[in-house]
Amino acid sequence: MKTKRVLMLTIVAVMAVTMSLGWSPALKTAEAGAKAEWKFHDIVSVNFVQQHVKIPKPDNVMIIDARPYKPKYVKGHIPTAVSIPHSKFDQLKGKLPKDKNALLIFYCGGFKCKLSHKSAWKAEKLGYKNVKVFAAGFPAWMKGRGNYAAVSAEYVAEQMDTNKAVIIDSRPFRPKYIKGHIPTAMSIPDSQFKELEGKLPLDVNTPLIFYCGGFKCPLSYKSAKKAIRMGYTNVKVFAAGYPAWKKYAGATQAVQITAGKEEGSIDIATFKKILKENPDSILLVDARSPEEYKAGTFRNAVNIPNDQLEKNIKSLPSDKPIVFVCNTGALSGEAYYMVKDPEPLPIFPMSPIPLRGDGALYLRGEDSPRTPADP
Repeated sequence: MKTKRVLMLTIVAVMAVTMSLGWSPALKTAEAGAKAEWKFHDIVSVNFVQQHVKIPKPDNVMIIDARPYKPKYVKGHIPTAVSIPHSKFDQLKGKLPKDKNALLIFYCGGFKCKLSHKSAWKAEKLGYKNVKVFAAGFPAWMKGRGNYAAVSAEYVAEQMDTNKAVIIDSRPFRPKYIKGHIPTAMSIPDSQFKELEGKLPLDVNTPLIFYCGGFKCPLSYKSAKKAIRMGYTNVKVFAAGYPAWKKYAGATQAVQITAGKEEGSIDIATFKKILKENPDSILLVDARSPEEYKAGTFRNAVNIPNDQLEKNIKSLPSDKPIVFVCNTGALSGEAYYMVKDPEPLPIFPMSPIPLRGDGALYLRGEDSPRTPADP
């Protein structure tokens, strides 16, 4: 009896101490319930999300990244996802579809992240009737078999500056790539992927970024999946593609040319500045053979051998200068006159330059070849 009394007193004492510290079974239950209130009522799996990542993106489906635009969305997001950070939901709610029956799938950084849940509640209060939360979020997406991330123009620019990734244009070489592409990007059209896959780096851990003509273009997605099947482990897609890059980088800005000493030439400093600061403002064409081109050329150069140039003149861009290069200046000079004589591009300059030799850079101006500049 005495033992039971001591035990009961001990239990009472322990309860008194714990309650004095602010804990009770009822309080713990209430807190658990309060913590659960932020969770949205309709949770979906990665398989559900995969079914709705389609190109072109359906009008009645929107996948929404509730994480901050920088650095999270910029560095990687679910393909086709729109960035509406929860912190800016009220300002950006106009990006949501007008159809209140559209499927909305919110996600953020995983099970502990509340942002997607909070945004989903807000969307439901706006009258949207088909709202879901992918609670496992972006980390779970990246673990899914065959899944890859999409990235933004800012991320692509960062990779270019650090030379960490290989950028691949999945559009047709003619007329798309040759008329304009992201600087340093190599051309591997999706239709020729099997034929040209040897251009990809040997190291399967090398970061690869595929792009094409924008959100409605499926080519980069197809190529990305092919690269993953080949064993590449770090594959991304720049879904907004070349149209977004031009807008971001101002690729079509006019280039300023300084004339050189030779007939119709520009000086080396001007050319180097263009390559460094705005390489996409010109089209750089290597006029040598495919074998010589593969052996080494400028990073941004495309290959149009002279024996193929005449039939491709009409595919050359009319909105930027064109620079021809070769080893000695002979082939590039020939290419210059092949295009100059018919004058198919009367407004913009044509420029043959040698890869080696005296370093002269030749430029054709708006009318006749430019007068050599004074030293």
